[in-house]
Amino acid sequence: MAGKAGKGGKNRRRGKNDAFGDKRELILKEPCQEYAQVLKMLGNGRLEAQCVDGAKRLCHIRGKMRKKVWINAGDVVLVSLREYQDEKGDIIHKYNPDEVRTLKQMREIPEAFRVVETIGAGEGYGSDDDGDDIGFENQDDQDVIDIEDL
Repeated sequence: MAGKAGKGGKNRRRGKNDAFGDKRELILKEPCQEYAQVLKMLGNGRLEAQCVDGAKRLCHIRGKMRKKVWINAGDVVLVSLREYQDEKGDIIHKYNPDEVRTLKQMREIPEAFRVVETIGAGEGYGSDDDGDDIGFENQDDQDVIDIEDL
């Protein structure tokens, strides 16, 4: 019985993604584009982003970036605006934290955009502190019952 001729499963590409290895050319916005910060991931390649012009837009991750460039809440991205739908846009580029700092120095984006440091490839997997914990506060302190009072 012959073995598989392929190079592995769909996750084989994970190892070669290094965080910010080499410098790349900084892409600036063009007339029909806008800088934005991701507010919320909606699923199915869609997200909600706050653009520099003050509008919240429903954005779609373009096919070339899908499953290759991971976008999270807080990331700074370049959005291509749609001429026929002002409330929607398409994500065409994701900026790394160094590029965001450069854009702030060039005054392309406001200082209000905070830089979110992301972990490199392979780091942080399996740790208990992954930042997605949900905390609840007790609104009614009078409803708390002590076990010894029973």
